[in-house]
Amino acid sequence: MAKSNVTVLDTTLRDGEQTPGVSLGPSEKIEIARAIDDLGVDIIEAGAAIVSEGERKAIKQISKEKLNAEICSFTRAVRADIDAALSCDVDSIHLVVPTSDIHLKYKLGKTRAELVKMSYDAAQYALDHGLVVEFSAEDASRADLVFLTKLLKGAVKLGVQRVCLCDTVGVLTPEKSKELYSKVAGELKVPVAVHCHNDFGMATANTVAAVSGGAREVHVTINGMGERGGNAALEEVVVALDKFAGVKTGINLKKLYSVSKLVEKVTGFPISPAKPVVGENAFTHAAGIHTHAVLKYPATYEPMTPEMVGQKRRLVFGKHVGSHAIESELKKMGLKPTKEQVTEIFGQVKRLGDQGKFVTDTEFRAIVDSVLGREFEEAVKLTDLTVFSGNRVTPTSSVKVKFGDKEVVESGIGIGPVDAAMNAIKKVVEGISNIRLQEYHVDSISGGTDAVVNVVVKLTDGKRIVTARGTSGDIIMASVQAMINGVNRLLWDRRIRG
Repeated sequence: MAKSNVTVLDTTLRDGEQTPGVSLGPSEKIEIARAIDDLGVDIIEAGAAIVSEGERKAIKQISKEKLNAEICSFTRAVRADIDAALSCDVDSIHLVVPTSDIHLKYKLGKTRAELVKMSYDAAQYALDHGLVVEFSAEDASRADLVFLTKLLKGAVKLGVQRVCLCDTVGVLTPEKSKELYSKVAGELKVPVAVHCHNDFGMATANTVAAVSGGAREVHVTINGMGERGGNAALEEVVVALDKFAGVKTGINLKKLYSVSKLVEKVTGFPISPAKPVVGENAFTHAAGIHTHAVLKYPATYEPMTPEMVGQKRRLVFGKHVGSHAIESELKKMGLKPTKEQVTEIFGQVKRLGDQGKFVTDTEFRAIVDSVLGREFEEAVKLTDLTVFSGNRVTPTSSVKVKFGDKEVVESGIGIGPVDAAMNAIKKVVEGISNIRLQEYHVDSISGGTDAVVNVVVKLTDGKRIVTARGTSGDIIMASVQAMINGVNRLLWDRRIRG
């Protein structure tokens, strides 16, 4: 494929928000819009203006932000939709019309001729009002190709500036995708966009194949958010285009991870650890044979560097760990243990791993302290924890800790008693040393109503990240223990490093 620039349309705020369970307020939409604009996207589909007053408020505010990206609103081929978009001062509209016979019959209840008239009338109305129009064929991958091409040609003749083919239910394969976009792009004189859904797990591959066939714009969402199986993921598509096709976009790849985490936090839509490019496991190595090779030459098990996408390499300690990983971590800690001490640390980590655990940073450092004869000192001690909850009571928690010669008391509310306790302890932690909670994970170790739970948290002070564990028959206590353990380890490491 020849090297060329491809335009990126981000639809996290429209198609991405259609993820089940996700609903964004105006302030949240604006926060994400600023982040994806800073990332370097060319077009932001900020929402569908016709949806609600709150949606229009958000889109209008985004339009006023003076972002670098073109601001776009989704519309149907309905004048009311276009008027709503116009009221938000957007630059363009994504005018979507159903094109497959199945959609025409069962969704729209119209003939092909009726669709053509309706869609052309809407496109002309938008053009007459000064909007840039991207004319989008919904379910194009199941439409009759002759009808589809004729419809798009007519739209281009009207003056629409871009067209888009949507693989609405993700039924394309890479081979079919390249063929479809090649045929359509060859017939038109305007840029053709690709919009792929991930129902069969091929959205990224189909998007890259479409570009190889002639598509010059990609529709994507951060973290692959979207209905059902989601949309093509921005981070996967832009990296794949760069890595395999030599196609450059305007995306700042080094900001991919930070923007991904922001969207995860704001939307509440969790990223799988195994998510390509931005998942926590994307550059994490556990097996000894892998870590040994990666430490010698990273490309052995990393097809791209973690720094390329704003990530960092992590080595996880468990039963698969190798001695080279242990030595590397000790070196990063600024320690110079003897060979005998390394062997002892290695053995203790292996024994913990054989118990079915991965060894958290706090546990690893506790082993190191023990073997090297360093006495760990807890800077923060829990002295009191109180939780109130009930059917008609907002879950509330009060936490008291001792920090040096000071007592710190904080309270928090939440959607449940655990959430309330975590919110209270987070206030304590942030007040003590600007330490933030990045991740929270809980597992039941035993069965039954008296099950012992295992809570693992990931904390950061901006420079370092540590994982810590808390185990108890009480999930609230296990959660607070994990937080306190992590805070103490970060503070202890800071003290050791001077």
